Amino acid sequence: MLHFVATHPSAVLVLSFLALWAATAIGAALKKRRPLDEDLRQDFNLILAATLTLLGLLIGFSFSMASTRYDQRKTYEEAEANAIGTEYLRADLLPADAAARVRALLKQYTELRVRFYTANEADVARIDADTARLQKELWAAVLPVPQAPPAPPPGALEALVVAGMNDVLNAQGYTQAAWWNRIPTSAGLLMVLIAFTCNVLLGYSLRSASERSKLLLVLPIVVAIAFALINDIDTPRHGLIRVVPQNLNALLASFGPR
Repeated sequence: MLHFVATHPSAVLVLSFLALWAATAIGAALKKRRPLDEDLRQDFNLILAATLTLLGLLIGFSFSMASTRYDQRKTYEEAEANAIGTEYLRADLLPADAAARVRALLKQYTELRVRFYTANEADVARIDADTARLQKELWAAVLPVPQAPPAPPPGALEALVVAGMNDVLNAQGYTQAAWWNRIPTSAGLLMVLIAFTCNVLLGYSLRSASERSKLLLVLPIVVAIAFALINDIDTPRHGLIRVVPQNLNALLASFGPR
């Protein structure tokens, strides 16, 4: 349940709004049972302002963390496209048969990487397995063919092709790590707890029923939207904000028909 909520921004929006609205209702109910002494209102308002400021800072820091991770995923998508494109050109340094095989494998690999960026969670395991298999084929395609007696070590041109293939494989690993790198769930839960406390204090601070009817929903709605936006940016495969593999798509188009 917690994993589902953490990976679906719409669920974050609905559940956080309901929880925060309930918090303001709890605060209003406490106000009815034990009204706030007017002598303490100034001190109470100071505490409320400080708590809301802390919540705003936490939301800002969380948004910054999510945005940084989103930018990192976009950067690694561009790096993957550059590495594959460079290796595709370096294939000209290989013998004709080996070059043709490397290009064909790189086209398949690029298609697979595009699918990785657009797939849902149910298809990720199969895509990862296909990626690992194709990486082994790509690596084997650029290694010297064993002979008897053993073949001499590759020359400078062959070594350049091998180094390029190493960059292709490393780029996939960096991308995978960036997609796993998300805001810790514990940090999100603590932020929700502070938001809940803020809403309880807000409900308790309102003076009259008319004020409660007008202001009871304002902070829960705003904070719930902020939580959903942060989760949307931080969740690679769900929500509206996603990394589009535009560089990989452009590279695949430049390869021409298979």
